[in-house]
Amino acid sequence: MKAIVYSESGGTDVLRLVQRELPEPGPGEVRVRVAVSGVNPTDWKSRSGATATAPDGEVVPNQDGSGTVDAVGEGVTGLAPGDRVWVYMAAQGRPTGTAQEFTVLPAERVLPLPDGVGFDVGAALGVPAVTAHRALTVAEDGPRRLAPGALAGRTVLVAGGAGAVGHAAIQLARWAGATVVATVSGPRKAELARAAGAHHVVNYRDADAAEQVRRAAPDGVDQVVELALGANLELDLAVVRPGASIAVYANDGGVPVELDVRPNMVLNTRFQFVLMYTMGQHNLDAAAQDVTAALRDGALPVGEEHGLPLTRFPLERTADAHAAVEAGAVGKVLIDVAGDVAGDVAADVAGA
Repeated sequence: MKAIVYSESGGTDVLRLVQRELPEPGPGEVRVRVAVSGVNPTDWKSRSGATATAPDGEVVPNQDGSGTVDAVGEGVTGLAPGDRVWVYMAAQGRPTGTAQEFTVLPAERVLPLPDGVGFDVGAALGVPAVTAHRALTVAEDGPRRLAPGALAGRTVLVAGGAGAVGHAAIQLARWAGATVVATVSGPRKAELARAAGAHHVVNYRDADAAEQVRRAAPDGVDQVVELALGANLELDLAVVRPGASIAVYANDGGVPVELDVRPNMVLNTRFQFVLMYTMGQHNLDAAAQDVTAALRDGALPVGEEHGLPLTRFPLERTADAHAAVEAGAVGKVLIDVAGDVAGDVAADVAGA
């Protein structure tokens, strides 16, 4: 089978295409024939050595993907060959990511892809959707699970509404009944955030950005999904209500974070840092189950018209896919691993 591998940390030039033996699933494992592999910033950061140690042997990159169950190991229930699935954390603690024709991973990281939901959607979930779910379920007075109505009456501020996590957060928050305010940096990203479902969109560079958010949330924002805490902290604290939560999953821009204790004491602000790799299996399971439920309801579409433009590469150009994500490509970068993914998706939708 074809696979993209690297044996040392570095730039995209360490990635190479090789032929590998077909892996066999062990007890509790599932082999998936990969249709589409999703690329996230975590993938190039791990490959470069920025967030991971040097590999010990060959590593196949990419955490997320979608495809079809090909074989199951002993003890696996609820999954069978032929099932369409989405997968996440394929490369976490294992050298077996989704940038290859077949991958083997623990059964708990393999979830059903509902009828009518294409492989592109499945490959765009994983890191963004699980992260967004966790960010939306950490409020002290908020729900621990998402479902229609779970966030009714609450206002969620999503920073970076045109990014992959921001897009998933907008969609999940809307599905759960929240009023969603998104912040963006310009007109095109504003269009994408609206297409994703944001009720209100604010350019955070506007001098009156806080006033605009306050007009949308007169009583204050209940929850913030934050990707650039250092840059956005002043705005966040100007718009949240007392007892609000600020869920932080990144600090884009690298602006140092300085907390003034007294104002946060007055607000009883709750800061929750989010990293899916250490959030615990119970939180991962909750996110995976709720995201799958949202898929059944048609709540997580992708594509330009839904606020998440797709950029595609063939497996042989995985290095270019990584470079695109590293350069800040807007939307989602996907790798077509199977031959006729577009045809497969069309057939899936037509048969729904």
